[in-house]
Amino acid sequence: MGVNEVQGVISRAKGAPVELTSILVPDPGEGEALVRVQACGVCHTDLHYREGAINDEFPFLLGHEAAGVVEKVGDGVTNVQPGDFVILAWRAPCGNCRSCRRGRPWYCFASRNAAQPMTLPDGTALSPALGIGAFCELTLVDALQAVKVDQEASAAAAGLIGCGVMAGLGAAMNTGGVSRGDSVAVIGCGGVGNAAVAGARLAGAHTIIAVDIDERKLEWAKEFGATHTVNSTDTDPVEAIRALTDGNGVNVAIEAVGNPVTYEQAFYARDHAGTVVLVGVPDPSMKIELPLIEVFGRGGSLKSSWYGDCLPSRDFPMLIDLYQQGRLDLDAFVTERIGIGGVEEAFERMERGEVLRSVVMM
Repeated sequence: MGVNEVQGVISRAKGAPVELTSILVPDPGEGEALVRVQACGVCHTDLHYREGAINDEFPFLLGHEAAGVVEKVGDGVTNVQPGDFVILAWRAPCGNCRSCRRGRPWYCFASRNAAQPMTLPDGTALSPALGIGAFCELTLVDALQAVKVDQEASAAAAGLIGCGVMAGLGAAMNTGGVSRGDSVAVIGCGGVGNAAVAGARLAGAHTIIAVDIDERKLEWAKEFGATHTVNSTDTDPVEAIRALTDGNGVNVAIEAVGNPVTYEQAFYARDHAGTVVLVGVPDPSMKIELPLIEVFGRGGSLKSSWYGDCLPSRDFPMLIDLYQQGRLDLDAFVTERIGIGGVEEAFERMERGEVLRSVVMM
């Protein structure tokens, strides 16, 4: 079995700048696929890894929001073959855990990853971000993480379905159950939040209220389908949302920040028996405090959306179809295309709110 030496972006220590270095990627073993990455989005989760907010299993091979072409497959692989254009998923349902057996594979408790490690030349094993590690010319994944889609789709756009776009769309369409005529508020209009706006529009929501502190992001939200915008730096977002919904609040409030303050805003901005969906990723130290009588008295549902409660084999091809039909503008999420050496600077632009997505083109 061969080994491939390629260039990849790693994080060696908490908070340290990322670096471009040589990576050794083995040929696929049983059930694995070797994928030549064409494009990979710079997602906030990669920054969380660099900052040590996910875990401390350094060094990390960053990148996970990717599309590419299958180079080789190992024994027993039947879902993809060399030459297939694929989106990489960080959930690959095992089919055997208690959730899969209950017919809920989107909650799989034993999602599959490649068995073999990718390493540095000195043999140090790398921890691939979300089991993918796609800021790299080649990456090794479990074959079930590679979801075949139409090869005519743009790699830069298609790769975003692998994480941020799917998370936001799924928060609205899967977790939140937005349906025709609903009112929806989305708090936080970065890549995930604006994908939730787009998902609410696709699902037929009548009123879609985008909330953020950045006017640029609110303008983006209008492009994705927001009917109203609220800048919460100078306006109470709860009162503004109620005013736009006849004093009632929205049917579904989606929190795409991951912060106790904005979560509380989402909680109070929903109608009685409405739904709150948390899709923003919080810092592990954060806590929320709500009056229990309000939780009881307002009814409805408080939900967390993990990867948009998606089933990649079902949802990725569907979203590519919508993209090719002109109903889902994935290209609008791509703010810039950069080289593999530009990830650290892309993190800085992300933190300043200048981009929806920077996409590394290999």
